[in-house]
Amino acid sequence: MLYEREELAKILQELSEQGKIIVFTNGCFDILHAGHVKYLEQSKQLGDVLVIGLNSDDSVRRLKGDSRPVNSHTDRATVLSALRAVDFVCYFEEDTPLELIMKLKPHIITKGGDYAVQDVVGGEFVINNGGEVVIIELVAGKSTTSTIQRLNSLKQ
Repeated sequence: MLYEREELAKILQELSEQGKIIVFTNGCFDILHAGHVKYLEQSKQLGDVLVIGLNSDDSVRRLKGDSRPVNSHTDRATVLSALRAVDFVCYFEEDTPLELIMKLKPHIITKGGDYAVQDVVGGEFVINNGGEVVIIELVAGKSTTSTIQRLNSLKQ
């Protein structure tokens, strides 16, 4: 289910006050694949609640180009929300999730293995507030870009 930022911040504050560990990750999640699922399952294992910051359609276009996203943010949120590991989805319009992270105040941020801890947006904020950044190894050969390339090669 797709939550508004203000509503989700209140829910997460209550859960945090109950001692729940809030894990946050973000991304486009345009065409969900096995690599995404494994990544989200590993992220969820680090805490009690997994929140996904989902790039809005305009944000994806700015990052990936005019041919993306393939699926709208509401469709992407619906698919992500159906996963057992995912508790909350909240989209953001900005190019980075920094404002959302500062609003939601997660205890842990996870990113894929193509990132270094010091390069994770919001990482410094979370670490300065007693949390941590965890880098999760990517599943080799699994990416949205490679999936789109395979699909395009089938058309030829």
